[in-house]
Amino acid sequence: MKIFTTALNGVLLLEGMLRRDERGYFTELFNRREFQAASGLNVDFVQDNLSHSHRNVLRGLHYQVHEPQGKLIRVLHGEVFDVIVDLRRSSPSYGQSAGFKLNAGQPQALWVPPGLAHGFLALSETVDCLYKTTTHYAPQHERCLRWDDPRLGITWPLQAPPLLSARDRLAKGWNEVDKFD
Repeated sequence: MKIFTTALNGVLLLEGMLRRDERGYFTELFNRREFQAASGLNVDFVQDNLSHSHRNVLRGLHYQVHEPQGKLIRVLHGEVFDVIVDLRRSSPSYGQSAGFKLNAGQPQALWVPPGLAHGFLALSETVDCLYKTTTHYAPQHERCLRWDDPRLGITWPLQAPPLLSARDRLAKGWNEVDKFD
């Protein structure tokens, strides 16, 4: 496993190996020992989530306060534009965002540490996205940061108006959302 640092503090892009032959390919989705050796992090995942989305679905930007989640994100089918925003006041990348194209054809995963908001735009006809999380889902602590807040400066590769959930349409802007110390 190769691990690459990103512009956001603590956010890592992981690249595994695809073993291809005439049958197709094989890859490890997660190997705790390799992740710990390469990143120096001892992460305990407690929940796996799978989302299925159609083209132009935009999910996010979501996070939890009081029980913040670290997330390991991998696209199992399709392609997404994945976005994270640093909400940690103590972080050198506080207030910054970054976007990554992730697709099922590449053995990549994105490590998003606790304290960041996360979302994605489905770029392909359908997308299946796997999230491993470090804490359980706690709806009472869930928050949503507005995906198109001008303060964030995110350039989403939109080809049509995004399809949003009711919750995401009501998301708060940067100046209104809860942040972390």
